[in-house]
Amino acid sequence: MKKYQAVSFLVLANLFWAGNYVFGKYVVSEMTPIQMTFVRWLLAVLILFPLAQVLEKPKWGQVWKRWKILLIMSLLGIVGYNVLLYEALRFTTSLNAALVNSINPAVIAIFAVWFLKEKLSVTNSLGLVISLFGVLLVLTHGALLQIFTIHYNQGDLLMLLAITVWTFYTLIGKKLGNVPPIAATAVSATLGLIVLLPFFLTSGFSCRLSQTATIGIIYIVLFPSVCSFVFWNSAIRVIGASKAGIYLNMLTVFTALISLILGKPITLPQIMGGVLVIIGVYLTNRKSIVKTEAKVSA
Repeated sequence: MKKYQAVSFLVLANLFWAGNYVFGKYVVSEMTPIQMTFVRWLLAVLILFPLAQVLEKPKWGQVWKRWKILLIMSLLGIVGYNVLLYEALRFTTSLNAALVNSINPAVIAIFAVWFLKEKLSVTNSLGLVISLFGVLLVLTHGALLQIFTIHYNQGDLLMLLAITVWTFYTLIGKKLGNVPPIAATAVSATLGLIVLLPFFLTSGFSCRLSQTATIGIIYIVLFPSVCSFVFWNSAIRVIGASKAGIYLNMLTVFTALISLILGKPITLPQIMGGVLVIIGVYLTNRKSIVKTEAKVSA
């Protein structure tokens, strides 16, 4: 995969995840986080396995041999992050959840430097800071001091746990090596379903959902579950965990754009913040591109 393809995958993954925040808020009012996560991935695996077979033609025996690392990724990314996110949305506002999520790229970058020995140049670090500043500008509508006055509740603490879980999911994902990403996601989701099954069976699930919740589930299955996870797992092998993490800042910008499409107003600080996020993402990757070109020319 070429670098521009990986970048496109990361952008699309965050666009679809932004929709997960919007639709997830509607669905969580009718289903518990356990139910949402189980139904989401049960339907997703019905798509992922045939898709993997057609596009990747993996040797399934070799994929299943990596079940230990795939199980860990399942517990983190399939089960842990999603349950914590949906549980957090029951207690906190979308603003607070997004605010806490905005520090995820910094957490991923720091842990990648510690555990994977990845390097962040001055340019990369500057890009991270600029994009984080842009996210805060979007979230606070230009009143940056608001970050110190927001009341944090149980949902905010759950979001802190969620981004910690996602950080380790991202770091471990790079260790999969040559395991095809779609097949890896399908197997991880299957393992996650096995773990969730007893909790789902005792959750009192009802199939009677409103039209809004039904549309929300369909969207969450097709885009955040299938497309985003496949795109993310494919891209981090090319970009690296620390640099891929910076793209999570675009989630907040896309959330603002989706809100605009749905008829909610968007302010000048939100537009300025979105521009800063894009500049930050560019700077985070700029130096590595120059290094690659230098090596090729040499």
